[in-house]
Amino acid sequence: MAFPDDVLIDEEELVLHLRPHAKAAVLPILLLLLTLSGFILAWVMLPDSEGGRIGLGLVAAIMLWHAVKYGVVPLLKWRCTHYVLTDERILLQHGVVNRERRDLPLNRVNDHALTQSLLDRVLGSGTLTIDSIGEQSARLTAIPGAPQVQTLLYELIEQAPAEEDEEQDEVEEVR
Repeated sequence: MAFPDDVLIDEEELVLHLRPHAKAAVLPILLLLLTLSGFILAWVMLPDSEGGRIGLGLVAAIMLWHAVKYGVVPLLKWRCTHYVLTDERILLQHGVVNRERRDLPLNRVNDHALTQSLLDRVLGSGTLTIDSIGEQSARLTAIPGAPQVQTLLYELIEQAPAEEDEEQDEVEEVR
């Protein structure tokens, strides 16, 4: 699912659109392959009798359940998660059926921290935790190119106008 451009307000520029690193899809894909191989193994090994067909049906039902729960659902969640940086805010969106979208204005961000495990450092991914004024925080997990994203976020925060500047501009427009 692509991120809709109609979410952006007038004169807001899209700077970066990310989804979690592809490493998040590796385990679900391996589990899908494992369930498929389990079904094929049962199909080949079970006898061609009524008991074998019942056993094959039971194995197929179990494998299908595991494939959907541990393979398809995590892949859909991965595919439907978006991290968007604009010149004014950070948008976080996730959800397959029920969608949740969260906005964090850049002028309210007061801290951001990057966490990387050894595997994250090898793959260039990481978790970016963003704290803002008012006890709000956002967590961007498994983002690709995490150090570059953190640097870009810092640059965007520095370029974002402060709230006092926006309030002064609004007062001047009213006059």
